[in-house]
Amino acid sequence: MNNRQIVCTSAAAAPIGPYNQAVKAGNMLFISGQIALDAASGMLYDGDDIGEETRRVMEALQAILTEAGSSFGQVVKSSIFLLDMSVFGAVNAVYGSYFEAESAPARETIAVVGLPKGARVEISMIALVD
Repeated sequence: MNNRQIVCTSAAAAPIGPYNQAVKAGNMLFISGQIALDAASGMLYDGDDIGEETRRVMEALQAILTEAGSSFGQVVKSSIFLLDMSVFGAVNAVYGSYFEAESAPARETIAVVGLPKGARVEISMIALVD
């Protein structure tokens, strides 16, 4: 019995490689790393406001969560990848605004050498699905 389901929404950018936006397996949702790509054009946010870039990433994640029947309240783990750790505070402020402090997921934040398309922030998540 295969209870694995691909999750895809036009409210988030299409994958730029051989992967899916998310995969639901049982009651778990595994969301691929999202960067600030415009869902319609596929173009990366090119402004210099890291807060806005992060907000766009979080909105893409929210669209995928919604499509799968989940929400930020059901996220159990997230991973944040930053091109420059000096923006941690600004990214953390935007990211944190999407969660209740007492039920926020487990998380790590990792500095990386590069991200797809020149993005400065990428976030992936694991969530529960009812």
